[in-house]
Amino acid sequence: MNFETVGGIKNIVLVRSDELVITDASSVLDLIATVSYETHCDRLIVDKAAITEDFFKLGTGVAGEILQKCVNYRVKLAIVGDFSVYTSKPLRDFIYESNKGRDIFFVSTIEEAIEKLER
Repeated sequence: MNFETVGGIKNIVLVRSDELVITDASSVLDLIATVSYETHCDRLIVDKAAITEDFFKLGTGVAGEILQKCVNYRVKLAIVGDFSVYTSKPLRDFIYESNKGRDIFFVSTIEEAIEKLER
């Protein structure tokens, strides 16, 4: 896993990894602590492939636990990927509502993630 500072305001980190990075609340706390310590940034961009698939099954509660940690620690998160593969109406509604907020975004490109996180 490596980190790349991106965007114009330089407090956004693009997390790159070929492995799962976020699997549960504990792993997202580890990520937040590591990124904060190494880069002093509070805005993260993570590829959908680096997040456990259980996150996208709302019934598991994994998404709620992970996103609550982000909100509690005042970390903004943009998840980049193709979300059209999910047919669950509750998940689609969740993504829609999250994108209307200020802390959690589901986007298709890194450029879009940077734009959302710079606001």
